[in-house]
Amino acid sequence: MTNPLIDEVTLKQIEQRVLWLAVRMVDYVNQDRSTEIKVGGHQASSASLVSVMAALWFSHIGGDDKVAVKPHASPVYHAIKYLTGELDRSYLTRLRRLGGLQAYPSRTKDPDVADFSTGSVGLGAVAPLFSAATRRYLETKFGRRDPARFIALVGDAELDEGNVWEAIAEPALAGLGNVMLVVDANRQSLDRVVPDIAVGRMADAFAAAGWHVTQAKYGRRLQRMFDRPGGRALKRHIDGMSNEHYQSLFRLHGSDLRRQFLDGADRGTAESIAVVIDRDLPSVVHDLGGHDLVELVRCFRECDAERDRPSIVFAYTVKGYDLPFAGDPLNHAALLSPAQIDDLRSRVGLTPETEWDRFDPDTPAGRVCEGVGSEINNLPTPPRPVLSLPATIGTFGGPGATARPVSTQDAFGRVLVRLADVDGVAGRLVTTSPDVAISTNLGGWINKVGVFSPEHRPDYSATETLLRWKPGPEGQHIELGISEMNLFMLLGQLGLAHDHHGEMLLPIGTVYDPFVLRGLDAFVYGTYNGSRFVVVGTPSGITLAPEGGAHQSTITPSVGMELPGVEFVEPAYARSLEWLLIDSLHRLSDPGGATTYLRLGTRPIDQQPFLRALESVGEDRLQADVVAGGYRLRGAGDPALVPVVLAGSGSVMPEVLAAADELEEEGVGATVISITSLDRLYTGWIRTLKDSRSRLVRPQDDHHLARLIPPELRQAPIVTVHDAASHAMAWLGSVYGQRVVPVGVDDFGESGTIAELYERFGLRPDQVVNSALVALSANGDI
Repeated sequence: MTNPLIDEVTLKQIEQRVLWLAVRMVDYVNQDRSTEIKVGGHQASSASLVSVMAALWFSHIGGDDKVAVKPHASPVYHAIKYLTGELDRSYLTRLRRLGGLQAYPSRTKDPDVADFSTGSVGLGAVAPLFSAATRRYLETKFGRRDPARFIALVGDAELDEGNVWEAIAEPALAGLGNVMLVVDANRQSLDRVVPDIAVGRMADAFAAAGWHVTQAKYGRRLQRMFDRPGGRALKRHIDGMSNEHYQSLFRLHGSDLRRQFLDGADRGTAESIAVVIDRDLPSVVHDLGGHDLVELVRCFRECDAERDRPSIVFAYTVKGYDLPFAGDPLNHAALLSPAQIDDLRSRVGLTPETEWDRFDPDTPAGRVCEGVGSEINNLPTPPRPVLSLPATIGTFGGPGATARPVSTQDAFGRVLVRLADVDGVAGRLVTTSPDVAISTNLGGWINKVGVFSPEHRPDYSATETLLRWKPGPEGQHIELGISEMNLFMLLGQLGLAHDHHGEMLLPIGTVYDPFVLRGLDAFVYGTYNGSRFVVVGTPSGITLAPEGGAHQSTITPSVGMELPGVEFVEPAYARSLEWLLIDSLHRLSDPGGATTYLRLGTRPIDQQPFLRALESVGEDRLQADVVAGGYRLRGAGDPALVPVVLAGSGSVMPEVLAAADELEEEGVGATVISITSLDRLYTGWIRTLKDSRSRLVRPQDDHHLARLIPPELRQAPIVTVHDAASHAMAWLGSVYGQRVVPVGVDDFGESGTIAELYERFGLRPDQVVNSALVALSANGDI
């Protein structure tokens, strides 16, 4: 072997033990007949990658390397972590059990996974690429760290996912020579043999994207055959064989195998294998590089030598390697029978009494496992540093500064520029955007901090436009191509900078709000991984008006509210935006914090109503309410009037306030609540209803909505007004049993003016008034 400490015989012994443990873990949990549905597991997919992972862990990677494991090979990963001493034995019999090992690697729910979750097919395949980009950014800003490699193990069918190709073609990810993608080329997907010869096309695509491409296609025995007479013809014949043809060979033996193998072959091929007797023919025909430990390590070392570009290894493997159903097209969910388990146990030299044992520490294999474990096993991650952030930075605090109409999108850009001057925060801020930086108001920030590039590049547009792009190592904005999946993948890895690389970042990404949905899979992936970042969706809603329905978001508030680990925020006024953005950055480092999704708009809104509220209650109280999820923007005035509550959020607040004025003229006292975070209000309320075991308890009023709707208003109906689907706010009435009329956007929008579109969806002041009167009438109040 390349590593002088590990000989091939010992490595092969470890490989076989890993195979046994992975297979037995799946077998064990499937013997439990108490479950109402099958437990499942992937013995064949695990066996496919066992050689690659044994070679990688026991003869290649080091302590700071990061690896994403193919989802269906999670039992192999856990078997390795058990042998290296990181995983307790009790977990081996708790695969896919509550509190046990997850079905797929999970860095937030497994006890031994620290790098990447990989249950979402295609996302784990490129997560190491984005993590390497994060490492490069950090080293440029904060100095060199210990060398680290970023490795992904993926199935060949996984490369069908479009996000993979979006990632490898992204210019911002170019030049990452510490990235290696290893493809488990077993020619099978869940339901079928992958048609034709797909690897060649994929290899060409990676090469065209600037990747170094290599392959572990043939084992050493077959390579020696290629050097014999007729060997060139033999190699040409196998290279040209379709996946379907090659896969059919696994079901055959003896003369039947020879006949099928030689179908379509020339005389030279037949002569080259004439020296191989029928009994030995399977070991030659099936001698693939993905199961040759020496060949695999050679490929890994070859990739290490590539310093200026990422690498991909196509490791040709057998799905179900070394198991009775090897190569069977229907083996994806197949399980070994009890008799087959007994045979495998005996073959690897174990008994029912010793089947879960680690290697004796005094044996060569035991010493290797112990040495590898001391190098690669995960160390506890220290807590994130809690950054010192000011509560406010006075972007809109000067005389008259907030008097003129301002949109929340414009306010966001101005606040970000001011944050660039805040000590202890500015250097950790990093922004990214999928080719919409200027149209999401990042222009001023970019002018101030520049665009990140590992090396200085000329800015030929500097003298022609107001935007100074200035690409170079000093930049703090990472510009991406038009790919929302790449945006959220990068945000996810930037948000794990402390956990993976030991340095805290404050990542902010901007995207057109309707296209949050394009990147939703990667958004979920990032939050499931425990990442924290701020995403700004702007502009939003039908308020975008002339842009038309394709660019008008309606369901995004529900996405933000329902995603675990995400807090949805939608302010209406400039100063509330500043407070919420600063609070969101604070929550990135707070132990109980979360990712924040800010939904903003381009409609300039008169700031005077907010200033009146500020004068009425004071800055400290108003800021606390804004951050908690909402505040009283306008009281009912005369308490003798019939009460109604108007609850609005975001761009529609001018209409809500105008409706309140009209209602007062009709003898109705409207209390106006500006909701800044439906998410925080809901979470605060629902938390009081459940104990630590999620059992319902007696309702309490220890939540912020109870302060917004005091006892004297809890019999009054509520009209909710939102430039989004009406159901997002409809739950408000369930807190105290109030009648609710939800006004919102429950159909696709179209081009038009704001006034026209608001009228169509019932958002005009007079229509809000009518909704309030209907609610009061149904409530028996008028």
